Amino acid sequence: MHRHILIPTDGSDLAVQSIEYGVALAKAVGAKVTGLTVTQAPNDTAFAERTPLTGSGAAAVAARYLQVIADTAKQAGVACEVVHVHHEHPYQAIINTANERGCDLVVMASHGRRRLSAALLGSETIRVLSHSSVPVLVYRGEGSRLFPPSLAGS
Repeated sequence: MHRHILIPTDGSDLAVQSIEYGVALAKAVGAKVTGLTVTQAPNDTAFAERTPLTGSGAAAVAARYLQVIADTAKQAGVACEVVHVHHEHPYQAIINTANERGCDLVVMASHGRRRLSAALLGSETIRVLSHSSVPVLVYRGEGSRLFPPSLAGS
């Protein structure tokens, strides 16, 4: 079973839900978690329009995002470390961190963009799925629970 789960976040509401899910899963299987957020240079305008993790205030925003993971893990009694990485390609930073930290599962949100929006903006989740050798569990919201709520809340 999984022993070390990587949980990346972009600070979105869905990412917060995936944090709660990932931490509940870690608690259920006795795993530790690593929380990750990635800042990117503001030269990628498509990315810059989607997230405040660019520019001069990025470090403070990243710290707030990571604090959500740390607090959620602490409340659940799950061992946690947090990592802030600066990388041109967020998906690659997620994969690199999973490999470098010895994670055996990545739990991340997918915003479910379709058609033109997905083609134009791309999807970090799709890129991680396409390139990662570490298994990826994609969290798509409340309707995507893979185990009963009683286990998620334990």
